[in-house]
Amino acid sequence: MKKVYFLQTCDTCRRILKEVNIEGFERQEIKANPVTVSQLEEMYSFSNSYEALFNKRAKKYKAMDLKGEVISEQEYRQFILDEYTFLKRPVFIVDDEIFIGNSKKEIDRLKERIR
Repeated sequence: MKKVYFLQTCDTCRRILKEVNIEGFERQEIKANPVTVSQLEEMYSFSNSYEALFNKRAKKYKAMDLKGEVISEQEYRQFILDEYTFLKRPVFIVDDEIFIGNSKKEIDRLKERIR
């Protein structure tokens, strides 16, 4: 399976989608088609952490003043399900591997994997 979760209005996501060969990938734009419980559970099965999937740079994170709060894994899960901006993006799933976020290291790892 090859899938990418992204946000069309995110400049970084658009840049990465142009940079990476996504031919053959199923694409899901998370604002128009929010992540379902089963999709989030699948991502969790690869990452073993909702916190790893959580975007701490989201404007809502700052607006809700969550920095400094102690947030449980279940709360991270619920935040992601309630608000699409809390999913760190893009998220690529390639067979049995997940690539979360837009760090250079993660994108380089992805490019190496799909070569």
